[in-house]
Amino acid sequence: MTSKAYKFSPYYIANAVEKKVLFPVLWAGYRTGEREHTEWEVKSETMGIFGRKKRIPPPHPRREPRIPGPPTADNIAGVFRDCVDFKRRTLYLNNDPNRQVEMLFITGQVRNERASDYVMRPLTQNEALRAAATMDEAFDLMAKGGLYSLSVEVRTTADQVVGDLVDGWVALFFPGKGEVLTLMTGTEEKRSVSEPENEPDVKGARDSFVENLRTNTSLVRRRLRSPSLKITEQVVGRQSLTPVDVLWLDDIADGALVRQVEERLAEIDVDALLMTGSLEQYVAPERGTAFPLTAYTERPDRFCAGLAEGRVGVLVDGIPMGWLFPATVDSFFRTGQDASAGWAVACALSVLRYLCLLLTLFLPGLYVAAVLFRPEMIPVKLMLSIIAAKADVPFSTLTEVLIMLLAFEVLQEAGLRLPSSIGQTVSILGGLVVGSAAVEARLVSPAVLVAVAIAGIAGYTIPSQDFAGAVRIWRLLLTVAAGIFGLVGLVLGGMILVSRLARLESFGVAYLTPFASNAGSQVEGHTVLREPLKSVKTRPEYLNVKNRRNQG
Repeated sequence: MTSKAYKFSPYYIANAVEKKVLFPVLWAGYRTGEREHTEWEVKSETMGIFGRKKRIPPPHPRREPRIPGPPTADNIAGVFRDCVDFKRRTLYLNNDPNRQVEMLFITGQVRNERASDYVMRPLTQNEALRAAATMDEAFDLMAKGGLYSLSVEVRTTADQVVGDLVDGWVALFFPGKGEVLTLMTGTEEKRSVSEPENEPDVKGARDSFVENLRTNTSLVRRRLRSPSLKITEQVVGRQSLTPVDVLWLDDIADGALVRQVEERLAEIDVDALLMTGSLEQYVAPERGTAFPLTAYTERPDRFCAGLAEGRVGVLVDGIPMGWLFPATVDSFFRTGQDASAGWAVACALSVLRYLCLLLTLFLPGLYVAAVLFRPEMIPVKLMLSIIAAKADVPFSTLTEVLIMLLAFEVLQEAGLRLPSSIGQTVSILGGLVVGSAAVEARLVSPAVLVAVAIAGIAGYTIPSQDFAGAVRIWRLLLTVAAGIFGLVGLVLGGMILVSRLARLESFGVAYLTPFASNAGSQVEGHTVLREPLKSVKTRPEYLNVKNRRNQG
């Protein structure tokens, strides 16, 4: 039985708020980081917050190998049956009908010029292949340079051959041979490297990650030329077969952290890894909080700076961004401009962001608590002005603030989902016309509009949109608490928020770093006030790096 004292503790209330109000269904089946189906979740047929709860089928076993049978041309052709882009050709080795080779490929994945010039032309015209006495000898010559492809592989299973065909390779089948020769002829069509859109920097680099994984790793290699940069790859997704790369500096990063990231990636068992949430929500160690536990960036320079600091990075094919682990609070308040600007400017901007965080969190609740419970806190002239403006408003102060907060969220969501030109128009009309009209119609008072607008604009200074989204949720909760319990509710809500953040960890590192102490270690030179770069001679101790010294 839970004691009454424990029920009113900040920790218990925090669990009640986030587990039973915000995420009731998500928390119902999670135990020790793994989803276990509870009895009510499987048998209940009642309507829940996210729809009717249905019976959850058992997990389907992974089939290994995916494609049974030997790697023959007929077997592979059967896999791609009813696929209009699959092609199969019979070629004569040096125009000799008695020496046939089956060529399989997928149009659209293969670059025609490469397949024609680097494979088909030497296959039919190379004199060295004509001199080969047997087909086995010809096979060996092709694998050793008889065909003009930089990447050549000898495959022995049907799974390997199908994977190469999907990636844009061509496969050569020799009659009666149990091995298949595959050659890289992919199109490599990709979006060109462009300027980052969501993380602009005045003095920084002008390139950003793209959807092609090898292009992204090359952007990292160009900045970190050290041979200690290690890159391992895993394939995630039963149907998507998405390549996922793990990057770290071997002489800096903690080996235990690298293994932990690789293990969590290996545990992901989904049909398709196509969206960012498919990675973040499975890798994140804590699923019962609105705050993000994975830091991402679209800037290669910032990604490389995280690797040089001792973090572990992850790149996913098809997603133009990279993730850095572990993620702490300061990770979501850093920008590329902090390292480019002088230490005084960087300190001022950092302090400004944290002050804006407090402002956007507590200003609406503080206004509601002051007007409803502590009017003596407000100067007399200002209070008289608020009373006069509120005389004809039919709603209470709490209702006014909640209406404006929700309206602010609606306008922001509409601006994000519409095309850029229309979204800007909606934002201007919503901010100017609708806001002014609401005040003139006596639906809200001008003071409420100003308070909510200041809180909303202050929230835009947070660099991370995911972190800003969590702050908006808590801002709404704190406002409701202030409207019900006054300043006591606001203070109690702040205590609950801090207690929730204090118990979060990201790969063993306290989430509130640099404000928290990790096993008694303090953060030197990496706090809110940034020291001059020449003075920051060590890497953060909480990362448990192999070499803490980062400069002479």
